[in-house]
Amino acid sequence: MVHEAIPPTQEAGSASGLAEGRWPEGAILVVDDEPGMRNFLVKTLAPRCRFVVAAASAEEGEQWMRAQRFDLVILDIALPGVSGVQWLHTLREQGYGGEVILITAFASLDTAIEALRAGASDFILKPFRVPQILNAVRQCHERARLRRENYVLRRHARPSRSEGTPLIGVSAATERLRAAIARVAPTPSTVLLQGESGTGKELVARALHAASPRAAGPFVAVQCGTLAPELLARELFGHARGPHGAHDGLFVYAQGGTLFLDEVADLPPAVQASLLRVLEELHIRPVGSQQTVPVDVRVIAATNRPLADEVAAGRFREDLYFRLRVVDIELPPLRQRREDIPALVEHFVATLAPALGVAPLEVDADAMALLQQYHWPGNVRELRNWVERSLILGEVNVSALYPPLRERPACAPGQPLDLETLQRRHIQAVLDSVGGDKTRAAQLLGVSRRTLERRAAEWAAQDGSAR
Repeated sequence: MVHEAIPPTQEAGSASGLAEGRWPEGAILVVDDEPGMRNFLVKTLAPRCRFVVAAASAEEGEQWMRAQRFDLVILDIALPGVSGVQWLHTLREQGYGGEVILITAFASLDTAIEALRAGASDFILKPFRVPQILNAVRQCHERARLRRENYVLRRHARPSRSEGTPLIGVSAATERLRAAIARVAPTPSTVLLQGESGTGKELVARALHAASPRAAGPFVAVQCGTLAPELLARELFGHARGPHGAHDGLFVYAQGGTLFLDEVADLPPAVQASLLRVLEELHIRPVGSQQTVPVDVRVIAATNRPLADEVAAGRFREDLYFRLRVVDIELPPLRQRREDIPALVEHFVATLAPALGVAPLEVDADAMALLQQYHWPGNVRELRNWVERSLILGEVNVSALYPPLRERPACAPGQPLDLETLQRRHIQAVLDSVGGDKTRAAQLLGVSRRTLERRAAEWAAQDGSAR
């Protein structure tokens, strides 16, 4: 929807049914004192952009900037009152990091230099033709898109090691998960994914995004426990000032898409409070800024620790917990969907063998039966790693999952192994492979060192009592 010089107190709409060739993320503010130029630019850009408004002065443009976030400002230099270059300086000092195209009918080399020093992205002389302004706008959007992608990849995004689509398998647990994704994906509701490490929470989040109306928008994932509280706030909400200038946060970069907050239980208290406010108000306040920025983002959160327990322990806000779990999806561990293991193994062999440049391997029925009997404490991630290791070594080595224990005799042939013994053997094998380094073993197993030490102490006590 297009608006010409509408007071910011009125509601501004957005266009729907975006046609090919449009810039769906493009919210543009046109500031020019000439009604004819404003009308020309609005009519030219409206069919191609999500949102276009026009103002007749810097003062009126300032009102719009306080009410709405703009990806691009097209700004006339010769304005009544505050000039375009003066207002551009103010915008940059206030932390506006978007693109700015300066336009003027009275240009000189000094004017152009001053405009670029003030932070203009482009400089166009009047009169200009439609292709010229469209090309400039297109280049601005492309620069902004590349800047967002580079920021996400460089500053926060973890490389996603595919553990197989969560929809692979025929077990009842997988069918329930498939049905939950189909039911929840089309809604705008916040989703909380809970499950053990390695169960594929990020993959489910990506499946929800891909099946949602936001699929054309970005999917931005952030690991909440990897940064200090003050840095995490800057990453999520942006900052108005800093050593490298103003910068948008991940909420802005996820506009129109999905923001995935992995291991949300690790959020520090201050960031929990800020996140709650964002979910309630749908606005963010960049660090160091007095202005709020509207956001249009679906939040999917995930944790491998029961969040209700974190609330009960006083480590997580109860009000935020209820905001996040509008929809709660529990991901089953692999031991609860053993019927899926053959299909997962087949999938991993088919995808990993070409990537590794090795020949695929056949897993016979006896080996598959042992794989299905194993406890898999690391879940699907551990299964994937086992397949990768087998491909690299060129053999299906199931026995690596069941090392013999010196403390106890091996089971008789054909006798089923209980889950406790299977888990102990696997953990002992991992410890042996890293020379007893419990920190490294815990990382490989996908558990905390404290959990590993607790299990080792339990087994030591059992061995002592057995003697």
